Amino acid sequence: MRAMNGTPNRPREAHIALLIDADNAPAAKIGVILAELAKLGVTNVRRAYGNWKKNELKGWEKVLHEYAIRPIQQFDVSKGKNATDMLIAIDALDLLYTDRPDAFGIVSSDADFTPLVMHLRAKGATVYGFGAKKTPEPFVAACSRFLYLESLGGPPDDAEAAPAAGAAKGGKGKAAAPRKPTAAELRRDARLVALLRGAVENAAGEDGWSQLGAVGSQIANQASFDPRNHGFRKLGDLIEAIGLFDVEKRGTHLFVRDRRAGAAADG
Repeated sequence: MRAMNGTPNRPREAHIALLIDADNAPAAKIGVILAELAKLGVTNVRRAYGNWKKNELKGWEKVLHEYAIRPIQQFDVSKGKNATDMLIAIDALDLLYTDRPDAFGIVSSDADFTPLVMHLRAKGATVYGFGAKKTPEPFVAACSRFLYLESLGGPPDDAEAAPAAGAAKGGKGKAAAPRKPTAAELRRDARLVALLRGAVENAAGEDGWSQLGAVGSQIANQASFDPRNHGFRKLGDLIEAIGLFDVEKRGTHLFVRDRRAGAAADG
């Protein structure tokens, strides 16, 4: 089909609303967060919440303009109470029932957003969470997908110190690449092992082999998961590294099989 101007009709891109808890998120990571969301759709709502009179939020001023993020002011109503969380929740619900975005991006490490995320997902919205590794598990698990900010690209928080350390050792001043976990370390994560084995089993054909894409779909349907949180850019790399599966390439597709199933079939 073609549009009235003679150009081919293109599939509608998903609309994403990005809500940032600036009191609880580093400004230095906003670029990679937006790049991540750009793979999934158009982030046409961009809001950052906080008490902008605080000196702690000065680092956000430049990125708000650079990335066209709308600052939302929330004064501290009372000491020890986070009114910002409440405002984000109210705005998210307002957007859900008015603008009706396809997905939400929530940037925070605060578990208080867990009920909000569960409600958004129950109403059919996808929720992408971004936070530090200290983020409580209930919030991580509630999201459709959650990415630890430490696992995303870009310089680490102490990037300024890295060149000096490298120069002191006579190096070129480049920060060392993060170490990937070993197979033994990955296998000690019982939840990860169970998730991968269950997904491979559920996606398996009659021959016991599962196409990697189907395995990824199975995982996405049951858990908040991203291989980068475990040190690997791609699911296939993680599956190969953990050493519990046979991996076979057939044309352009990768197939995997639980080695226990393979041993039983060969025996």
